[in-house]
Amino acid sequence: MSLPHKPYLRLADAKAILAAAEAHALANQWPVTIVVVDEGGNTLASLRLDGCAPLGGQIAAEKARVAALSRRESSVYENMINQGRTAFLSAPVSGLLEGGVPILVDGHCIGAVGVSGVKSDQDAETAKAGIAVLG
Repeated sequence: MSLPHKPYLRLADAKAILAAAEAHALANQWPVTIVVVDEGGNTLASLRLDGCAPLGGQIAAEKARVAALSRRESSVYENMINQGRTAFLSAPVSGLLEGGVPILVDGHCIGAVGVSGVKSDQDAETAKAGIAVLG
């Protein structure tokens, strides 16, 4: 029997994502926290830029966690709630705000990036700039 193979996120990858996201945030003068997690939502790397509120760390981590575990952007849940599906607020997760983006490779979710500190669309833009370094 042959087991399937799947890609995974290495620490070096997480550091590269973090650096690219940081560069994007600094270029835009956005004081954010950036968190990179593995496919199980466990933190691999994080960075809080000067000027970002301490709460940003917790929010970014939860955005990343929900994106990794659900394999979809956290904005999906924010949109559901905003469109009236308020029952989803009782789900046993937090981080249901835009800014968590899964890292998808060959159909596999290998992790996610969560960003918090500026407008939600800017958080998501920063996360995607980090992920783009993977090619």
